[in-house]
Amino acid sequence: MAYRIRGLDPRLFDDLFRLDEASLARRGIVRRRVTASGTSPCRVSLQDAQPGEEVLLLAFAHHTEETSPYRASGPIFVRRAAEEAYDAVDEVPPILPARLISLRAYDAAGMIVDAGVVPGVEIESHIYHFLARPDIAHVDAHFAARGCFACRIERS
Repeated sequence: MAYRIRGLDPRLFDDLFRLDEASLARRGIVRRRVTASGTSPCRVSLQDAQPGEEVLLLAFAHHTEETSPYRASGPIFVRRAAEEAYDAVDEVPPILPARLISLRAYDAAGMIVDAGVVPGVEIESHIYHFLARPDIAHVDAHFAARGCFACRIERS
């Protein structure tokens, strides 16, 4: 069974990059220049931002099923340079292998039915395991250390 991983649509964030610092602050958004590699994983390109790159740090609603008690939002980074969303079948994006990943498997009603914490280099076998189950609609990957949403994984 094939799986598909997509980054977030960059158009969701285009207008935010045009705002001044005061306008961003009113929305709870922080503009930063990345100072070290591996610290700012972009949720659009699913690549780490490089030192010197401009990113926004903002809250993003990633699990939005209205009737689910698991509705959630959390902090994400978005690179200004990310013009195209990552979109690949049966391919693990660059931000996952080097990190410890929490996988949360949801049913169609947005309820967690299974979960696990795995080294990023082992993620693919766990994706196949979860998506082989008919009761699982999708899997959300989170960075285990800080709990931040990384990406959604669906059947292709």
